[in-house]
Amino acid sequence: MNRAPADRPRRLAVVLSHPVQYYSPWFRWLAAQTDLSLRVFYLWNFGVTAQRDPQFEATFKWDLDLLSGYGHEFVPNTARDPGTHHFRGLVNPALPERLAAWRPDALLLFGYNWSSHLRALWWARRRGVPVLLRGDSHLLGRGAPAWPKRLLLDLLFRQFAGFLCVGAANRDYFRALGVPDGRLFAAPHSVEHTRFDPADEATRRTAAELRERLGLAGRRVVLFAGKFHGRKQPVELLEAFLRVATPQDAMVFVGAGPERPKLEALAAGNAGAGVRFLPFANQTEMPSRYAMASIFALPSRGFYETWGLAVNEAMHLGVPCLVSDLVGCQRDLVLPGETGWAFPAADTAALAATLRTALQTPPEELARLGRNALARASRYTYRETTEGLRQAMSRILPG
Repeated sequence: MNRAPADRPRRLAVVLSHPVQYYSPWFRWLAAQTDLSLRVFYLWNFGVTAQRDPQFEATFKWDLDLLSGYGHEFVPNTARDPGTHHFRGLVNPALPERLAAWRPDALLLFGYNWSSHLRALWWARRRGVPVLLRGDSHLLGRGAPAWPKRLLLDLLFRQFAGFLCVGAANRDYFRALGVPDGRLFAAPHSVEHTRFDPADEATRRTAAELRERLGLAGRRVVLFAGKFHGRKQPVELLEAFLRVATPQDAMVFVGAGPERPKLEALAAGNAGAGVRFLPFANQTEMPSRYAMASIFALPSRGFYETWGLAVNEAMHLGVPCLVSDLVGCQRDLVLPGETGWAFPAADTAALAATLRTALQTPPEELARLGRNALARASRYTYRETTEGLRQAMSRILPG
């Protein structure tokens, strides 16, 4: 095993598929605020070059700086079909060589579902380098895997020295698969909260201008922002809104995706219902979109919404949230009667009833929920995430 001399910082190698708008600011924070020596090994250049996202049905790159302020390198990806949508989408033969050249004391993997991640795990195990796993899988709405998959996961998870749990449902997932509590460390999902400041004048001004331009001044606005995909239930949300809304209510959709024609057809058939559409918004535009909302809705079903970091962002702006019980962050962030509302994901009648309750919430109660949402989200920052990483590093490394 590599042993760091007492007079040099611990060297942590991170293997991540591509630059991610939620993680790059954390890496920058780690480099600036801790004594870790950090290097991120990226396996694909999505997000920093203009590429088409099939779910958004748009070609874009993020308009944030995702690469400065921390050590990183891109490892050539030789996959025929690069991406995170299949096991062979990240094939990086040079990764072991690059890791060996940097000589980390520990390795942090974001996920394990790709060829190169298992290659990195195998390299670390042969070198005696302890490996941490960060993922956000959960078992909400389903039981534990059947025994063949469970056996494979048990064998796989035995290779990791520790697990960074993003929340309660994720911790329960690892426990259900036999990981002992001593290898589980709370490192909650968090966002760059300083970008989502409810007191920021520019954000508030742009939000007010958006409301005015959309003809929604004075209305109670429900916001859906993200991919218009069936798994997120935007059509079901709009149908529920059309059933329960009053003339004082409005629904705004921000984003793009395959469900947009259905949404637009529904809205066209209810022209006076206060339904509006805004195009895909890049990262710097999102704070004002959240700030124009009275309620943020994420009604996802299935196992797709492993967390829902948009909820963190909305709550940092003091916006209470309405989510399904299959959204991974619900138990951590969206507490019914305290920070928002929750409903059973498969029950469209319950969605409508819950949305009616939210829309009928008195203004002073809605303000209280918003204050609570901000206070709750303030416990999910890079500082708390880093504390979990620090505890894990202290446990797995000697001295």
